[in-house]
Amino acid sequence: MMRLSANNIMTLSTQAQDMQQWFATSLGQYLLAEEQSYFDQAVINIFGYHALQIGFSQFNFLRANRIPFQFRLGISHGASFHALPDFLPIDSGSMDLVLLPHVLEFNSNPHQILREVHRVLMPEGHVVISGFNPFSLWGAHQYLKAAKNEFPWWGRFIALSRLKDWLKLLDFEIVGGRLGCYVPPFSKERWIKRFHFMEAAGDRWWPISGGVYFLQAIKQIHGMRIIKPCWENSLASKRKIAPVTQKFRDTVE
Repeated sequence: MMRLSANNIMTLSTQAQDMQQWFATSLGQYLLAEEQSYFDQAVINIFGYHALQIGFSQFNFLRANRIPFQFRLGISHGASFHALPDFLPIDSGSMDLVLLPHVLEFNSNPHQILREVHRVLMPEGHVVISGFNPFSLWGAHQYLKAAKNEFPWWGRFIALSRLKDWLKLLDFEIVGGRLGCYVPPFSKERWIKRFHFMEAAGDRWWPISGGVYFLQAIKQIHGMRIIKPCWENSLASKRKIAPVTQKFRDTVE
């Protein structure tokens, strides 16, 4: 297991502080409301013994779930323990549910994180992911020079189609999801409220252009039935043939 170095802790703490400040803004509050609403609906009917939220530990996206043992991994307040998401200090096949709220686009190795999630999940375990859609007004905002060094615009947004391909390669079955946050990423609350009509209109008229996507998948383990050769039948046949052969030899001699 990889340990967190002092540099890693400092970097992650700085990022967590930037995230915390951004979520206190009007746009951050708008996104947070959308995220919390979706996760509440997605996890309420998932059962088991152990659930894990990776990232954004200051927000409890597991609050609607009834799994008795819940953990949050992160640097911020509310974390159950600190660790890197691409090297989880968790036993294989021990989790029934894993949440990944905007973890993949802010990590240099998203493939490894998904492999770790696959490893720690039990067969038929659930993973719920949220991410920023690069093919949206939110994705286009990344290219503004003034926003390049600000959260969340410095993240590497992952296309929904690409994420689906990664999950399928790991034998995840995609069972649900949707897009949201159709309001342009305005910084002022009055503009967010003024354009809130786009939330319902976007879901109907341009569903692929939501600023955020959500995806839910289940870990599949393909069964294998081993077909054994009928050694006993083969040996029995040989035993039946042997006396006849011996009798023929005795007759010839």
